[in-house]
Order: sequence, then C-alpha cells, then structure tokens
Amino acid sequence: MAVTRPRISVAMCTYNGAHFLAPQLESFVVQSRLPDELVVCDDGSSDDTVAILQAFARRAPFRVRIEVNDVTLRSTKNFEKAIGLCTGDLIATSDQDDVWLPEKLALCEAAFDRDPRLGLVFTDAEIVDESLRPLGYRLWESIHFGRPSRRHVARGKAFPVLLRQWLVTGATMIFRAEYRVVVLPIPDIWVHDGWIAFLVGAMAPLGMVERPTVMYRQHPGQQIGGTRFDWRRLYLTARSMGPAYFRLDHERFRLADERLRAFASWVQEAATLALLDRKLAHQARRLAISESQSRARRILWALDEFLHGRYARYSPAFSHVLKDMFL
Repeated sequence: MAVTRPRISVAMCTYNGAHFLAPQLESFVVQSRLPDELVVCDDGSSDDTVAILQAFARRAPFRVRIEVNDVTLRSTKNFEKAIGLCTGDLIATSDQDDVWLPEKLALCEAAFDRDPRLGLVFTDAEIVDESLRPLGYRLWESIHFGRPSRRHVARGKAFPVLLRQWLVTGATMIFRAEYRVVVLPIPDIWVHDGWIAFLVGAMAPLGMVERPTVMYRQHPGQQIGGTRFDWRRLYLTARSMGPAYFRLDHERFRLADERLRAFASWVQEAATLALLDRKLAHQARRLAISESQSRARRILWALDEFLHGRYARYSPAFSHVLKDMFL
C-alpha cells in the first residue's frame, strides 16, 4: 500500500521586506522537497512587498495564498494568523529575510518519518551578514546550545532544556499541525517560535537536524537575531535586566502553565507541570531579588537558589547568579 506523504505548509509573515524578500521566495522554489502551499500574511507593507509576492504567486509551482492585513497585527499575531490559515499536516514558519538551503524541508520531513512521535523539528543555521556572507559561526553556537543539551533533546528530554533556555528559531522550525489547537492563540508577550516550541516540547519529543538548513541573515532592521555577544555586551544586557524584565518573563511562563493545564491530557510526562511550577517559583524569587534594595538579601536569596540547584535547572547560565547578586 502506498504511503501518503504529509502536506507541508509554509507560514510566512512580511512587512516592508522588499529588499530581502525575493531570494527567500526563490529558495522555496529550489527545495528538493517542495512545499505544498505558501501562506503569506502581510502586515500592511508600504513598499513593493505585496507586488513581489503577487508576481511570485503567478509562477510558483505550488499554491500561494496572500493575505494583506487591514490593521497592523505585529509579528506574533501575524504569525498566529498565517499558521491558522495553513492547511498542511506540517507547518514550517518563515521570516522574510533569510534564505533556505535546498534540503531544508526534505531533511525535516525525513526526521518526522524516522520518528512519528516527534511534534516539532528544528535545525541549526548559518549566521550570515546582509549580503549572505558567513560570519564564521552558527546559530546553535550563538545561543550556547551545546552537546550536553543536545543529548537531552536527542533522548526525548527537550522540556527540561526549554525550561532553561530558548532553543528554537522560527526560521528553522516545522511542527505538526495537530498541535495548532493547543498553541493558538499566541499571547502577545511571547514570540511565536518560543511559545510553540515550549508547548509542543511539553507534549512530544522534539527532533533536531544537526546541520544548517537556513542562511540566517543579520541586519539592522530585523526583530530578533542570532548575534554572538562579547563580554561587554553581555554585561550591558545583564545591567538592563531589572524588575520589569523578570515580571514579564514570569508572566510569559504563567500563561504557558495556564495553557498546558487546559490541555493536561496532552502533556507528555506527569512531572512536566510540576517542573514548570518550580520554574515559576524560581522566576518569582529572581523577581524578588531584582526588586530588593538590600544587597545582603539579594546575595542570600541568590545563594539559596544556587545551592538548591535552581539556577542550573531553570536559568540559562551560571552568570545569572552573579547578575542577581551584584548587578
């Protein structure tokens, strides 16, 4: 009996992206495994973006649906709309300014074929400049996604890693459409890729493709990038993380907890929600540390979190202990 191949949708968002858009669209056409449809939601561009999309749609070898928003939704809600309009079994999200390498969709589809339990697959990316020249490092290197964390993900234990750090960039991500009922709507205070990966990672194993499938373009106009920080930039970033930052971060994960409890029967392991409760408690303590005017209290509270292993389990790096104590 013939095996039915899953349909792949690409959900793309655009906004005044005419300068970089054409190479990204061309990279869809040269995929060794073509997408079955492209859904583009444009957020009210005032440049030639929509004209470029319409010209592409007339010659594309797959269905292209273009929606131009009547009101500006901004990135997260625009991706929510695009994802909601997709009809495929697998949904890949795409930015307007990158370039996909030819094997991207084929490699991700193969990962799902090898392990039907996977809810989402993500890949590494080559960091490039505005002219697509490699900058000498890759995305996973820039986010410090090292071998120990990769081993956890490979063993189907991505959720504890997701409790510590951001892993999945939307440009490299593809997920099963069956999880759309869980991830939509996306809260305004989340970025779409972080929200989707976190929720799906609580419900299913995540798959990795340990090679770049995207040229991830760095330029001044992008919303979020893969810049590698030096120590001075890290210090300045840490100094800027005050109570407002920790309050927002706590609220993000509180909303994730609320959504997962609404779909508790989908959650992969019984301990998952308990782990998230502990993450929230750690964030609440870090918020209290940031609000305290007493250096001694901040040091004592941070030491308590450190000695009980909570920074190791729920914060990205040891440097966060030092930030909470002294900055």
